Amino acid sequence: MIHTLFILHWEGNMIMNGTIISIGLESSADKCGVGIITSEGEILANERSTYKPPIGEGVIPRDAAEHHGDQFPKLIAKALQKAKLEPSEIDLVSFTQGSGMGPCLRMDAIAARTLSVILDKPIVGVNHQVAHVEIGRLLGEMDDPVVLYVSGGNSQVIALSENRYRVFGETLDIPLGNCLDVFGREMMLDASKAPMGKVVEDYARLSDEYVELPYVVKGMDLSFSGLLTATTRTAKSGKYSIETMCNSLQETAFAMVTEVAERALAHLGKDEVLVTGGVAANSRLKEMLNDMASEHSSRFFGLPAPTAIDNGVMIAWTGILMHQNGYRQRIEDTAVRQQFRPEEVELIWR
Repeated sequence: MIHTLFILHWEGNMIMNGTIISIGLESSADKCGVGIITSEGEILANERSTYKPPIGEGVIPRDAAEHHGDQFPKLIAKALQKAKLEPSEIDLVSFTQGSGMGPCLRMDAIAARTLSVILDKPIVGVNHQVAHVEIGRLLGEMDDPVVLYVSGGNSQVIALSENRYRVFGETLDIPLGNCLDVFGREMMLDASKAPMGKVVEDYARLSDEYVELPYVVKGMDLSFSGLLTATTRTAKSGKYSIETMCNSLQETAFAMVTEVAERALAHLGKDEVLVTGGVAANSRLKEMLNDMASEHSSRFFGLPAPTAIDNGVMIAWTGILMHQNGYRQRIEDTAVRQQFRPEEVELIWR
């Protein structure tokens, strides 16, 4: 299907002499995205489609991958059209090499290899977590932040140390985003028109009541499984409204991640705080982190939803940073890696 993209022609082509234009493909979980960005940091397109399982059910990787395979040709065509570019004007093909769900990762890898071969352009496999950090640094104009990365697949506190992004704290069981998702599914909340985290946030706004729930911080690490179990059990008892339970879940979980981020900020002596990942779209979380950063005379930046949620632009931008600093990859080196830690990446651009 992807081959059919390149028999099309778009008017109004953009000529950018001396500028690298990268297309980024991302499909590590339930979302597939295609982004186009220049080496000057100008976002030309950021298209995305999300696999939506039936109400009450979770994401099945095989089904999500099938969705991504169907959507990628459409998203690539749409992104090129939005950017007013012909395929030949792309200079670099970037894709998420890991971490993520195997079947989903293979979709963006296949699409990226196809583009690279057809266009005869270099290909770069990008670490998903590193890309979240780099797009935040770009858009937030940040140099060296403590990063709280919270999503459906990861919950980590990341910061630069010895030329790598080190994980200074993380979940010991399930990620924060997954905690919110599972709670919403157990309550049969409808996430067909918005991410489950946004659905939970909207319910939480309707209540000022708070129910005490398990608060589990272990040094620099966190645990959300007990919080999820207790919140679900209490909600199903019918003793409190769904609005109150959503509010209580958010307040408890966000206080936990804010505490760990604050400890990292104080320990590392940095003066910037960045939040990224799908949960970073939550306004209450941003409010709590901003208050914490202000108390430490630090600057805070929270990515807006289009670039906080998994997206192709972050992949495209990180690919540019890697390529401009000498990183090269052959097609045979582009096998996906489900377990790909951020600290494995040498930051040759830092």
